[in-house]
Amino acid sequence: MPLSEHEQRLLDQLEEQLNAEDPKFANALSSSPKRSMSTRNVVIGVLVVIVGLLILLGGVGSQLIVVGILGFLVMGGGVYIALSKPKYVMSAKGAPRAGTKSGAKSKSGFMNGLEEKWEERRREH
Repeated sequence: MPLSEHEQRLLDQLEEQLNAEDPKFANALSSSPKRSMSTRNVVIGVLVVIVGLLILLGGVGSQLIVVGILGFLVMGGGVYIALSKPKYVMSAKGAPRAGTKSGAKSKSGFMNGLEEKWEERRREH
C-alpha cells in the first residue's frame, strides 16, 4: 500500500531529522549499497570453501588427519573472505575511499566525546 503525499513528506522530514541529529545511527540503518557485501568477495570465498572441502575430503579419504584439518582451516578462511566487507567503497562523488569512515572527524559535541572516551577504554583492556 503506497504512502499518501502527506505521509511521504512526514517520513522525509523524520529521515532528515535523524540524519541531522545522529548521522552515525542513520548511516547504520540505511540500506545503501556501500554497506552491502562485495560480490567479488562472496565469489572468491565460495571458491575457497569448495577447495577447502575438496582438501578435507581428500584428507578423510587418505586418512591423514593433518590434511583434513588443513582443509577445514581453508574452508574457514573462505567463509571469512565471503563475509568480509569490501576494502574500498565508492563514495557519493565516485572516488574510492578506504573503509566507510572518513579520515577527518566530521562530528563534534558531547556524544562524540563520550564515544571517543568509550573507545579509548575498550582499547586499553
